[in-house]
Amino acid sequence: MWRKYGALLGVVVAAAVAVLVPRAAAAASPMLPDLRQAPVGCPGGFGGDPLTCSDWDVCLVSGPAAPRDECLRSGPAKSARLRFTSSADNVGDGPLLLFGRRDSTDEPTMRVRQAFQSGVDGPIPDGFATAQGPTTAFAHYDAEVPHEHWRLMGFELFQLRTAEGASLSVDRKNGYCLGDRYPAHDVGRLTYTPAHGTPAGRVADLLGGNACGHGDRDRLDVVEGISVGSGDDHRHDVDLQWLDITHVPSGVYDLVHTVNPDRSLLEKDYANNSSSVSVSVLWPDEPGPLTTPPRVEFLRSCPGQARCS
Repeated sequence: MWRKYGALLGVVVAAAVAVLVPRAAAAASPMLPDLRQAPVGCPGGFGGDPLTCSDWDVCLVSGPAAPRDECLRSGPAKSARLRFTSSADNVGDGPLLLFGRRDSTDEPTMRVRQAFQSGVDGPIPDGFATAQGPTTAFAHYDAEVPHEHWRLMGFELFQLRTAEGASLSVDRKNGYCLGDRYPAHDVGRLTYTPAHGTPAGRVADLLGGNACGHGDRDRLDVVEGISVGSGDDHRHDVDLQWLDITHVPSGVYDLVHTVNPDRSLLEKDYANNSSSVSVSVLWPDEPGPLTTPPRVEFLRSCPGQARCS
């Protein structure tokens, strides 16, 4: 794995020199992002005790398939969902900057390339053609109201696992519109953050409130990303921010949230890409129709760790 990413890093450095730096100048190292998975069930930018967070709930719905079912006030129901807010911070040395591109509207998806800043004060590519890093990621247009934007697919993964690591439930959400939605809670400790008027500052201006081509299904390009010191969150009451726990037995489990799960995006550090919380699920004893949700309790939060129970 290290050999693979070491080789890719060499390609990025070479591309940065060829595209951005005069031949006579010394090569500057690319400034890599570092995606940190924030505590599960907490609002973006939260820096307190994760067990005090309340951005999660248990929702009974009328059917297992429809993602936009409203929570029922009373049963009977067909399924139970554990909903939770998720968020990811960039605490690295450079922005996570992604450019999507397709050649015509006949193509349903866009190819995605990752761009890197060359050195602390160096330039940053401004489009797909000059972005240095090819990826296996792609963007797809979500036409459902109220989204109607281009999503980066496969960016995050939710799972409910046993204490031994076996997966019991996996999310159905498959894409995100990435932008700067909030400042990271510890942004003050970072040695480098975007300054106004600098290349990184201009990227931050671009990503602030990024709408990912909202309402423009026919566009040929899109930008996604997160600036240094910023984060992107998705609330628990947004479509598909849930795991189905209808058939999960009473017990203690790990709710695990992972960003960049296939490592298709180049980062400075992958060790902090997962956060987890130990969850107790207790179903009522009475058999019959699903009329009462299980009692769910967050027992322990483990930011930066893939196991917690």
